[in-house]
Amino acid sequence: EGLIEFYDSFKDMFEFFCKNTTIHGTIRLVCSDSNRMKTAFWTLLLLASFGMLYWQFALMFSQYWAYPVVLTMSMHSEPKMFPAITICNLDPYRFELVSEHLVQLDHMAEESIAFLYGIKTSASLFHMNEKNIHIKDLSSIGNLSSSSFKLSQNFSLLRMFDRTYRSGRRHSTVGFRLCNATGGNCFYKTYASGMDAILEWYRFHYMNIMSQLPVIINISDHEEQIEDMVYSCQYDGEPCRPSDYDHFHHPVFGSCYTFNSKGTDPFWTATKPGIPYGLSLILRAEQKDHIPLLSTVAGVKVMIHNHNQTPFLEHEGFDIRPGIATTIGIQQDEVNRLGGNYGRCTTNGNDVNVKLLYNNSYTLQACLHSCFQHIMVRKCGCGYYYYPLPPGAEYCNYNKQPAWGHCFYQLYNRLRNHHLNCFDQCPKPCRESLYKVSAGTAKWPSSKSQDWIRQALRHQNGYNSTSNRKDIAKVTIYYKQLNYQSVNESPLLSENLLLSSMGSQWSLWFGSSVLSVVEMFELLIDTLVLSLLFCYQSFRSKKT
Repeated sequence: EGLIEFYDSFKDMFEFFCKNTTIHGTIRLVCSDSNRMKTAFWTLLLLASFGMLYWQFALMFSQYWAYPVVLTMSMHSEPKMFPAITICNLDPYRFELVSEHLVQLDHMAEESIAFLYGIKTSASLFHMNEKNIHIKDLSSIGNLSSSSFKLSQNFSLLRMFDRTYRSGRRHSTVGFRLCNATGGNCFYKTYASGMDAILEWYRFHYMNIMSQLPVIINISDHEEQIEDMVYSCQYDGEPCRPSDYDHFHHPVFGSCYTFNSKGTDPFWTATKPGIPYGLSLILRAEQKDHIPLLSTVAGVKVMIHNHNQTPFLEHEGFDIRPGIATTIGIQQDEVNRLGGNYGRCTTNGNDVNVKLLYNNSYTLQACLHSCFQHIMVRKCGCGYYYYPLPPGAEYCNYNKQPAWGHCFYQLYNRLRNHHLNCFDQCPKPCRESLYKVSAGTAKWPSSKSQDWIRQALRHQNGYNSTSNRKDIAKVTIYYKQLNYQSVNESPLLSENLLLSSMGSQWSLWFGSSVLSVVEMFELLIDTLVLSLLFCYQSFRSKKT
């Protein structure tokens, strides 16, 4: 009895609660018990308040469990590392190991163009400046051109007429036919532009030819050096060093160099904004036309990207025109995502189900390409030539896999239409740096300065050209300002804000506090104890 307060009845307990609780309005239930109308009114009012309170609670919890986010933007200003810059000469190698097949493909292209448009193209248009690239340490392989590989004649370019316009002109498309392994389920890979159709048809055959090369080719010892492409390189007014770039070859964009790829050298720290403190390059943009149907663009490909990131030049980057000085200002934005219940993102890619085929850091494109390649190897039995291979796989070759083109284009259309699960398996990075660029161009060198500039390049770099500015270009990349914008995700409704909102609603409908909630729990406990006592008394009286 010293620990528990007993009541003679439930009515006494309820009256005590209503007279002493801090919840507003409950005392009106007992002080006006002589007026049943008022008692009923206040009872209904309290029940309605309870209903509105818990309706608001339900709305708050449903919003909280939806895990919405709010974006906060902040500006930071501090010295930072210059981004990685990749440049390519848009001049892919014509490897000696497959040179005969490439010449045959060029003749097939000439015949196809003549068949489609009646244009008799001279063979010199394709390989008059042909220069075969010899790779060292591959003498044991021999000449792959004399191997059993044969160019297929089953993928001829055709012109198809779809409909006739009212003007009498007929609409046509150009493409080539692809069938499955049994020769059925055929479809035409068509393009409204004949130029696009020829380029895709050429690339399709080119991939089959290049699949004959070894998977890993070391071109670092090749006689072409960075001086053959970059005549001048300066950063922050200082000459670039030989250790500042990495060299690799892209099958479409040719010889490529990445400056500041690791982002760890203090030399590349940006301390001041402006053109004089950026990266200035004088580039050779000579049109050798090693393989002209792979790239119809003349100039240099440039891409600005993060450190330790694979440059996907087919998706990003921009072209630098020969005979032009291009000035590119960059502005960095940083995005920080919450992840977890607030959205899918990955810190370093270790928690992603897709095994990356690239040796650099995780990016969305690297994951999508790796996911597609894994599916391609599983469904088609071989890999897409432009992506790295999983262990134990081989690149597609229509001599070995005649239907791989049919399989590839169907899978690629499914990926493009988001029907493959690659977009579900590949989340965005939780932390990502984005670069916004703005560019300006001017004719370079000018008519009055081109003579002495050519003379200076001739003495310094062995430059020799009479093409009147058509084979050199200048590009300057710089930070417009060092302050960068950071976009951060934060919870729209955190635990603290949820409790605060619940307290506000409780005060709104009952004008009380957390202690009032404790009083209600006390009432429930007293009701339970009193019920047990009454049941015990009833049981004992019946037993007696």
